[in-house]
Amino acid sequence: MNDIHRNTLVLDTHIDIRWPETPDWTEETRQLVDLPKMRAGGMNAAVFIAYVGQGRRDAAGHAAATARAEAMLLHIRDRARAPGTRFCATPDALEQCFAADETAVLSAVENGYAMGHDLSRIAAWRELGALYLTLTHDGHNEIADSARPRANLGDAPSEHGGLSALGRQVVAEMNLRGLMIDVSHVAKSGMMQAAELSRTPVVATHTACVALCPHPRGLDGEQLDMLRRVGGLAQITAVGAFLKSTPPNAAAQAGVADLVDHIDHAVRRIGIDHVGISSDFDGGGALHGWGNAAQSEAVTLELLKRGYGAREVGLLWSGNFLRVWRQVLRFGSL
Repeated sequence: MNDIHRNTLVLDTHIDIRWPETPDWTEETRQLVDLPKMRAGGMNAAVFIAYVGQGRRDAAGHAAATARAEAMLLHIRDRARAPGTRFCATPDALEQCFAADETAVLSAVENGYAMGHDLSRIAAWRELGALYLTLTHDGHNEIADSARPRANLGDAPSEHGGLSALGRQVVAEMNLRGLMIDVSHVAKSGMMQAAELSRTPVVATHTACVALCPHPRGLDGEQLDMLRRVGGLAQITAVGAFLKSTPPNAAAQAGVADLVDHIDHAVRRIGIDHVGISSDFDGGGALHGWGNAAQSEAVTLELLKRGYGAREVGLLWSGNFLRVWRQVLRFGSL
């Protein structure tokens, strides 16, 4: 394994898990991420996601979503019972884990639908160790408009004009509780409003650049500029449809070079300090050359080929994310 890759804290900020039929992650599985694959690929740490798909916005739907998210958070904590693993809920714990040559397990919640109207869930999730909340998924919720409305759920193109009144409360509460705000999946209006309103930097944990691929889940130039202005991050992710436009019926698959093209674009636009990497493995991510966690070194090698050095590789894989995470926690502890 390349020395720079071996000596870098390689943190993947967005990985989905199967639920509720979850295989034993300590053994080789059909999943793109398990403990053997992480160790083979030098992936030292991963944020595993308590994902809740958008459903009916009524009391029963919200209650079921809350129960699912919290059961998943507890399960993710249990993953760290394996020998040589550690659950980490702070940047210091993560760095100590890396220094001890252990594999770090982290957690987050995807889709604010899981909280319904109950702001107390934000503190509860942070107590369970979650480090961020993705405000929406596909489909509007009570917090914000989604970048991809769901016509089958009755969504109009826009419902709240960005953030709802509740969404503005959510941003303030997340700041207070030290929970990072993830603006992936959020409509541009809501993303810009959340960035302006938040007292801490916001992060798009799994995204790409519209300038290179016109996909509704990507970020345009104004959004990238906003992330730089507020000290936030664009974590470029390994979802082929976000990275490369493919003609109908074509078999071309996006690869590691396409991922790094988006990283290059974002770095040129907003600077190395505001860009990172994620995979979205087992949630749609997989590229030619980086098809699972065992192949993570390929990303580092492509970065080195493009002229990035050890310092820049470290910032992209984890350094920038740790900086923002620390800022979020410092504000939440004031």
